[in-house]
Parts: sequence; C-alpha cells; structure tokens
Amino acid sequence: MSNNTSFAIKFSKIIVIFLVLGTLFYQFLYPIMFEAYTGVVNSKLTYSNSQKLSDAEFEAIACELTYQSRYEKAGGLVTDPNYKLKMDALKNTTPSCLRQSEFKHIKYFRDADIRQYKGPETCLQCHETFKVYHADGTNTTVETLNDIVDSVHFKFQSSSSGFSTYGYDGRQVNSGEGHSIPVGKINRACGIPGSFSWTGWAELIKTSPAHTSEIEIRSEGCGQCHIGGNYHPATEKMMPIGDVPAETKQGIDCLICHADQYDMNQRYVIKDENGQRWNQDRSMKAAISITRPTSKTCLNCHQHNMGGDTYIHNVAAKSLGYENKRLLHNGAKRGNPFSPTDDVHAAAGLNCIDCHVPEGHKIPRGRLGVDLVANDLPDKTVSCESCHTVTPHTKSNNQTILNGHIAKLACETCHITKLQDTSVVLRDWVHPTWNEEEGIYTPTDIYLSGEVGKGFIFLWLNGNGTFLANALGNNPNHSDQYNPLMQQMTILDNPEVIAEVRAKAIELKKIYPDIDVEKYVEAATKFLTPLSPEMLEKRQQMIQDNLRPVMNQGKSRIYPFKLFNAIMYEDMGNQGPFGAMILPFDYPSYYETGDTIESVKIALKNPIVKRMYETPFKLYMMDEFMSYFGILEGWKTNYPLVDDKLVNVEAHWMRQMGTLMVNHGIEKTGRQCDECHTTNGIMDFSLLGYPPERVEELENVSEIEAHLKQDEVE
Repeated sequence: MSNNTSFAIKFSKIIVIFLVLGTLFYQFLYPIMFEAYTGVVNSKLTYSNSQKLSDAEFEAIACELTYQSRYEKAGGLVTDPNYKLKMDALKNTTPSCLRQSEFKHIKYFRDADIRQYKGPETCLQCHETFKVYHADGTNTTVETLNDIVDSVHFKFQSSSSGFSTYGYDGRQVNSGEGHSIPVGKINRACGIPGSFSWTGWAELIKTSPAHTSEIEIRSEGCGQCHIGGNYHPATEKMMPIGDVPAETKQGIDCLICHADQYDMNQRYVIKDENGQRWNQDRSMKAAISITRPTSKTCLNCHQHNMGGDTYIHNVAAKSLGYENKRLLHNGAKRGNPFSPTDDVHAAAGLNCIDCHVPEGHKIPRGRLGVDLVANDLPDKTVSCESCHTVTPHTKSNNQTILNGHIAKLACETCHITKLQDTSVVLRDWVHPTWNEEEGIYTPTDIYLSGEVGKGFIFLWLNGNGTFLANALGNNPNHSDQYNPLMQQMTILDNPEVIAEVRAKAIELKKIYPDIDVEKYVEAATKFLTPLSPEMLEKRQQMIQDNLRPVMNQGKSRIYPFKLFNAIMYEDMGNQGPFGAMILPFDYPSYYETGDTIESVKIALKNPIVKRMYETPFKLYMMDEFMSYFGILEGWKTNYPLVDDKLVNVEAHWMRQMGTLMVNHGIEKTGRQCDECHTTNGIMDFSLLGYPPERVEELENVSEIEAHLKQDEVE
C-alpha cells in the first residue's frame, strides 16, 4: 500500500470520526447545552382530550357532523313530504347516506381504523410529504412537517431576506448588508400586548372579578394564537444552529387551521410538572372535520388583531375556555374587522386564502408592509388590483375621474371610511387601572377613536416601512416638505383629542397623585418631547441621509394608516433618536398587583432577557438590532437591574406614532369627492407635501365643483 493511499484512508477515518462526533454533539449535547443557556424547557406533550373512541362513538360523531349534508341528500331522494319517516330512515341509517359527507376524512379515518387523533403523528400517516404548487406554475414535493416548522406561523420570525422594512440606518432588514438576524414577532416588543414572547408566553393569572367573591384563574399570553404547543416560542429557530426537538414538532396544532369544528374552548393554559403551555383541541370531532383553511379558522386568531377581542362578531372570543378562561383584551389594535357585517368581501363569501393564496404552509402577507412582521412569500402580491384591475370603476358616471385617482390613491383610502370605535390610539402601560369585570389591573387606554384625523390618517406609501412601523413614501414631487417622521407621526394637534387626553390625565391623577397633568398631556401628544436638541438634530439628519432615499424609491400612493402609541418603561442606556429599548412586563404580577416596576424587574430576570445583555447575544443579534433601531453605537450591555433596583430605566412614549396598515373593513360605497377636495377636508394636502398653489387647486377642483352642482340640480 502506498503512503498516499495509507494517508487517504487515515484522513477518511478522521473525517468519519469528526462527522460522528459532530452528529452526536448536535443531536444530544447541543440541546442540553441550549436549554441550560436559554432556560427553556422541552418535554413530551400530552393532551387530555385526545381520547380513543369505540367504533360506535366514532360513528355517532360522524352522524352528528354529517347531519345537514345527509338531510339534503335524503331530501333529494324523497320528494314527497308525506314520506318524512322514510327520509329520516334514509338520512339516519342507510349506509349510502351515512357515507355522504362534506368531511372526507370521516371515510379516511374509518377505513384506516383511526379512532384517536394524536396530532401530527396521525396526520403524517398519510401526509408525510405533499406537493406545493407555486405561482409560476411549477410544483415541488416537500416534507410536510419541515414545511410547517419553517413557516412564520410556527416560528414567529425569520432570518431570511424579504422584509419590506428598513432600519433607521437606511439598510433594508436582512438584505445582505451586515449579517442576518432573526426578526419578527418572536422578539418584537409591542404596545399590545406589551411584552416579549418569552416573558408572556403561557401565563396563569389570579383574577378577582366583581361578579364573584372567589379567585378565578385565567389564561393569558402570546402563545394562545400559536400553532405550536410548547412551553416557549420556537426559541431554537432563533439561534444560528439547531432545530426544534421532535416532541415540540409533535405539539403542532394542525387542527386550529384545518378543522371546521375546532373548539376554541380547548385553548387555555395548562400547567404540568415541566411548566405552562397552551392546550389545544385534539378531539376526534375536530380531527374528522378537516377542511381547507377558511375565514372561520383564520379568524380564530386574526380577528384578535383586526376586530379585537371585544368585537361583537369575534366568534373565537365567545369561547374562552373550559378551564382557566382566556382574558379578554379591551380595545382593538387595528380596528378593521373582517366579517360580513363590516367588510364587503367577507359579506360576499370570500375566504382569506382567496387573496392570501398559500404555497404549501407558506402564506403570503403581500409585498407591502410597514411593520416588522416576517413574510413567508415576500415576492407574492396580495392586492385589490389582482381582482379589480387598475380601472375598477365601471358603473359610475364619473368613472374616468375616479379611475384617474388610482395612480395616487390606494383603494382603501376611499373604501375604508372609519375604524372601530374601540381602536386604541394611546395606551398607558405605566399607570394601569383596575378592571372590575375582569378583576385585574389593565393598561389604561388614554384615547380610542376610529375617526379620520383622530384614529387614522393618510400618508404616502411606496410599500416599505421603518423598523418601528412608520410608513415610508413621498409625494411624487419628491419634495423634502413631506416629512411625517417630524410632523404627522410625532404630534396630535386636534383640539378634541387633546381635550380627551387631558380629561383622562385628570382621571388618572386621582389614582396616581404624582402625575403632572399638563406635562402628561404634552408628553402624550408631542412625542419628541424627551429628545434633547442634539438628539433632534441627529434625528433630522438621519431622516434626510438614511430614510429620504428610501422614501423616494418606486411609486408612492396615499394610504390610510391606523395610529398607535404607548408609554412603557425603556432602557435609556440604549436610546437613539427614534426611541429606546422597550422593557417587557411579567404578566401575572402586572395584572394581579398593578405594580409595574416590580413587573419589569421580574421580566428582566427571565433567562432570555438576561442573555440579551451578554456578549454572545450582543455580537450575534443585538448590535444589528440596535443599528436598525437607529442606535449606531451598538448594543450597550449594562444590565438595567442591579441589587434588585432598576438602573437608567425611564417611562416614555415612543418618539413617533406607529402607523399600522389597514386593509380590511372595506365598504362598497367609498368616500364622496367633497370629503377631500374642499377647504378643511379630511386630507391635509400641505402636510402631504404639495406646494401652496397645488393645495389651492386640490381644494377647489373644477371637475368636483361641476359634479357637486350637477348633484344639486338632480
């Protein structure tokens, strides 16, 4: 044997040994080290409602589910109304009628002798792989479980490109400049619900509602609208290596999206020897009612965001749980519900996936987006024009004028005339108030409105947004006069709004005597108040240098945007011109005691939050995160809790309004011309960047005047 051959054999053995050791490390040692480092827990998940049924029990449920379709089938066979008994016999006992069902999985489960649903384990018996059909006409075969695990609905975040979000440093998020970081809802501190996913995933809250003298345990946390059933978010997917463990994958809730008969009363927090997690419906009734996702199944979770928990047509919010009922949240985040009552498309019977057409388990959000939410299919369009074309007005006498507006106005601008009255504009997390009905302390809603100019405004949008949900775009004249991050988003100057904020501040002062009413009103309506002159100058320069080029990209149109701001505690050691790092709350202490300082202290002790203030997280993620945030000096790791005291922590409103897109709640009849094209109309053309002479023209358009005169004649 030659020396070269001998060396090659030895080298091959070394490679094999390294591969074996690497595999062992990855599969066995790394998960242990990961859990120790992050403090998360993984364990086999069980669900008490996953019960094995007898054949008779199975058929009884099948009968119940197929009653209507069997009745219609029998009615077609027996036309004589006098033969009711014969029809009852057909629909209840005849084998052919029993097998007629809109739920095909009844037959599949019956034939496969499946009498117990065990989650993905059951589904994968037939659906281990499936074909994904893409928009370009091609298709690929994928592993079902991996397709789900890699979806935003499971991960809550993405480290890939495709964000329509730009940092205040001018970089598109994860576009290749710098290194990619995991961003999305998993690590996004948000005014609603006001916490990080890890510090408020699955909590049990002791409540003292007015209707009873007894303590009631309620469920709360981000995980209630998550398709995973674990004790924490998909933390493993946030790290540069690692996969969620097998037991976590078996906890995926397939049925919440795919079961027509999913029972939201099964969604509540349960506690076992490993911690707290969310229960789910694993009953056979749900399992054999499999359908393609419908608006009903989507709205199990998404109506919470659009209509709100207290929206009268939020069906899921009427099934709060058989145990530890879920807490209801007052106020709506967007206030534009998708329901037949308030949306013309819902009334027409459209399903969510008619527009958000999925590819496998990847569901497109659309190309446009102003807030930091990951998008599975960022290149896939979801727009009104897909169905209505760019000339949608075909029956109006003024169709030429109206279709001409499409170049400058989004459809939503005319066809969303209001949001829900419960739409939250200003929320105070620092001064909670007692909610007698729920029996907890809740953040105080300082101002709610669904009216134009109060709850929502009009801004230019070219499809992009900032790291803190501010719409980017510009008047086609590309004038620097349009500057919403120094104007519309930073001040509330409507006298009626200011008066209501003052009234709420006076009310709060009765509970919190230290509140200075006038300073509170100023801070809650002029959001740049905390910034020093030097910081203001830096902000203006960053807008001009970093954001102005992005604002001038592509083609902008005027869209309606829901306004939102909140006052929360911030780590002032990590402050920039656009805000400081928001600190999370611990839900149980917040809701039960109203002691916000103590709640922040407890949340800061969470292992994940503590790791954020250490070097590995700084280098891997937080320096990039802060740069997008507008803090170019990097993440400062000074832990804001020393000797159980908060250090350099202050309460502030965000330095600008969040401007959230509203695309639902569409009305058939849009706005009338004179709502905009008149003096003191609903659009401030000057703030929208038009020069004075053009403003005068837009407020006195000759065609509009002629149209109005014609209306008067008629």
